[in-house]
Amino acid sequence: MTAFASVTIEVSDLAAAQAFYQAVGLARYVNVRVSDEPTTGFRGFALSLVASQPGDVDALMTAALDAGATTLKPATKSFWGYGGIFRAPDGTICKVASSSKKDSGPAARRIDQVALLLGVADVKASKRFYVEHGLAVGKSFGGKYVEFDTPSSDVKLALYPRRALAKDTGLPQEGSGSHRIVLGGDSGSFTDLDGFVWETASA
Repeated sequence: MTAFASVTIEVSDLAAAQAFYQAVGLARYVNVRVSDEPTTGFRGFALSLVASQPGDVDALMTAALDAGATTLKPATKSFWGYGGIFRAPDGTICKVASSSKKDSGPAARRIDQVALLLGVADVKASKRFYVEHGLAVGKSFGGKYVEFDTPSSDVKLALYPRRALAKDTGLPQEGSGSHRIVLGGDSGSFTDLDGFVWETASA
């Protein structure tokens, strides 16, 4: 079975990116490396940060903004919980959410779970592609959402319709050039149906 092991975000300013992800608490979840590959518009992915309570969401949003992020959607209550969206200085989009609408304790800058959401043109086709490459499906909801079983990584891997992901983040879905993200695994180098690049993960 193919193992999903790591997420590497490609950035223009390495030191600034390292400082940002450290400040937000994402340094253990993502790697960064320098790239000058051109990219424009929506890059087709987002990091989903799950927190226990609204106060933790606010703490994470504040830490991100203090470290140079910009708000795409302010944190607010909704029918499913509480959450907001920010864009890191390097352009990476992060969704921060809690299924709880009330705090049960003191707020903390604490991340319970991180998922990498890949925005794809055809969820069912991409699911078949990844299953053929050895990934095991953990959850699947037709053409709306697929989550893979990724025990080798602190980050979950999921597929989401590109149009829906862009709408969710409040951005137009148009974009071109590099995704500026590389996924690490144990099956060598390949590129998926939507141009997301995989490399052999470092030991």
